[in-house]
Amino acid sequence: MEILVNLTAIVVVVLLFNFMIFFHELGHFLAAKWRGLEVEKFYIWFGKPIWKKTFGGVEYGIGSIPAGGFVALPQMAPMEAIEGGDSERRKELPPISPLDKIIVAFAGPLFSFLLAFAAACAVWIFGKPADTVHSTTIGYIEKDSPAERAGLQLGDKIVAVDGEQVSRFFGGLDGVQEKIMLSKNKSVDLTYERDGVEQVATSEFLIDETSWFQRRAMRRVGISYAGPMIINDIEKESPAERAGLQAGDVVKTFNGISLHSVPQLSDLLKGEVGKQVELVVDREGTTQTFQVDAIIPNDKLTGKPEPDGRALIGARFDTSIDLSLVNPSPAEQVKEGLLLMLTTVQAITAKNSNVGIQHLSGPVGIGHAMFGFIRTDEALRRILWFMVVLNINLAIMNMMPLPVLDGGHIVLALGEWIAGKPVKLRVLEVIQTGFVLVLFSLFIYITTKDLGALVPGGKKEQPWGRGGYVWPLNEAAEPALQPAGEALGVE
Repeated sequence: MEILVNLTAIVVVVLLFNFMIFFHELGHFLAAKWRGLEVEKFYIWFGKPIWKKTFGGVEYGIGSIPAGGFVALPQMAPMEAIEGGDSERRKELPPISPLDKIIVAFAGPLFSFLLAFAAACAVWIFGKPADTVHSTTIGYIEKDSPAERAGLQLGDKIVAVDGEQVSRFFGGLDGVQEKIMLSKNKSVDLTYERDGVEQVATSEFLIDETSWFQRRAMRRVGISYAGPMIINDIEKESPAERAGLQAGDVVKTFNGISLHSVPQLSDLLKGEVGKQVELVVDREGTTQTFQVDAIIPNDKLTGKPEPDGRALIGARFDTSIDLSLVNPSPAEQVKEGLLLMLTTVQAITAKNSNVGIQHLSGPVGIGHAMFGFIRTDEALRRILWFMVVLNINLAIMNMMPLPVLDGGHIVLALGEWIAGKPVKLRVLEVIQTGFVLVLFSLFIYITTKDLGALVPGGKKEQPWGRGGYVWPLNEAAEPALQPAGEALGVE
């Protein structure tokens, strides 16, 4: 059954991805037909065709390199370097006006934007999960972390990061986690409220080690959010069940220490392996005390104790992640999509940022993100929202004024309009060939990083605050949720 679910998800991802490419190229195709241009080919993907068929004088096909698509229009700027085509046939065709070239080039990004808007309207009607944590109160500080050295304490409420207000811990560009990740400075100023007084702590960054084939880890400072310690359910035959804990219990203290988060509890348990610990809980308004064994669970596959000696009790806690449905307007979603892209570009180009080209995602990374969304609850709503962001990205990226991109065609047409003649063919072919090589090299580089993210073996940070499990606490136990920067292509 699991294999069937995975195969279905993969098929859906491929279909969705190709549909977005098809819709973008359909814009070029329809505009070219409207303006009376010659259309040679209509392809999804590049390279040697794995399928093709000629109909109505147009060759339709699927290429072998999964990196986009194209409509071969010989009367536009010649693109034989990437699309193939008959250069002699191009010479026989009558020239077209710069206005026709601009209309045809602009139609692709326009259709991508229209698809984003259509998806945004669907999200507005049907809603999407908020996928956010509203608390900005610190509930966990890693030992010897930059946050601890900066003087932050449990219970501090973060109100701003680098002077910019925050309203949640993660789940949007106004989130603490996102602002730290995308910081453009060498250190980060965290404005926090303690005992009603606002203070500022300047923290260095913690960047976890990764393997050479993986992306550089994103910045963090070693904190997570506070949340009510509500037990969702209890594992069978676990220490928590034997002690008498129940779902709905709110754990208040551990051996007399006030609890603020699951990671804090897990750290405290690690120091009490083999002992009984005292948990004070609130059960329906009544305070009760329980003695619970702190044990080292056996690995489910090997039957051996976990190598890090993690002490766990077998209780699963509320993650405090808001999964309620929200219905942002199409204008709000488009604005957010544009802001996400702008912020990503600013982070990539900033001198002191930790974000680079390697953090962008190609088809493999985007497909993997879609695959994750499809396997979650409310998959359709999450995919619709993701399509808003993706298609806005596709529209804007294609409008960049670079040869072989739609924006490049528009710039060339404007130049032709002003100069009264097109750019010399030989010069144009050299420039385009150079940019094709650069773009494909970039595509290969990003794809290797996408694949590296899928290969186990690299060192990764602990998912503090992302999951609500105490037994077992691992990445597989996390909700299939990701920061907003990763949905843009930033991980």
